[in-house]
Amino acid sequence: MIEYLILISCVFFLIFLVPTQYRQYAAIVGWTGMVLYLFAEIPYYLSINNFLYPLLAVLSVPFLIITIRLLLKSELRVMQLSTAAAVAFLIYAPFEFIPALGNWLISVVVGQVFWVLNVLNYNTLLVAWDMFQRYGYRIEIILACTGIQGIAIMLGVASAVPSSWRQKFFSFLLVVPTIYILNIARNVAVIIAYTEQWFPYLTEIAGNGENGYESFFWAHNVIAEGLALVLLIGIAYGLFRINPGLAEFARALTDRYYHEVYKLAGKTPPGPPPVE
Repeated sequence: MIEYLILISCVFFLIFLVPTQYRQYAAIVGWTGMVLYLFAEIPYYLSINNFLYPLLAVLSVPFLIITIRLLLKSELRVMQLSTAAAVAFLIYAPFEFIPALGNWLISVVVGQVFWVLNVLNYNTLLVAWDMFQRYGYRIEIILACTGIQGIAIMLGVASAVPSSWRQKFFSFLLVVPTIYILNIARNVAVIIAYTEQWFPYLTEIAGNGENGYESFFWAHNVIAEGLALVLLIGIAYGLFRINPGLAEFARALTDRYYHEVYKLAGKTPPGPPPVE
């Protein structure tokens, strides 16, 4: 069922890319599917003590309400935001829905992580084509561990406003190699931190009943997620420098949502409404 929500979002965002007078309705279905997916995944993320995504699910509700309101008005910035989401899905969907392609990417990442671990003289076993083991601790590499989601999102952001071929080229160079290489480093660091049990702390918060899980929690769910967020912010800044139109888009979009949050809360927004 959860996979169908992603598929529905993907299909309708791709329909949104077709220039028709009703495309905003396709975007509404796409955004709604994404929010429902976040809520459907809450039990899983709570089971691994990851509280970031449940929080995002809660925050996505007012975001969805505002987005639907603005899409019904065909507001320029929100239409551009939907374009970014659609392009991200266009990049990500083949890896998600074509098993051979997704498994190929996972195998490439596994091979490169294994190579880096050996260079660092940190010997691990590959007990399956996608699973590392050391000292009895196992870590499976899944599609989310390949960096493809971050790459798709940031390339989607880069496509939100018109750009020259030069800007597209440098945006690609900034996004793809940076995220991919740092993602390999992230996987290596998490594997070492977990199997060496670097962070066996605060079991009542970080534990899930699995032996040694606390180190995985702190390494993956806290440190790696936090650094990934900082990385994405840094890449976004770099994209703004490459294409100043993106910076203007981000500013205008933030102003618009800030204004709409006040209206949603039944309060008078400060200052005049943003101009498209």
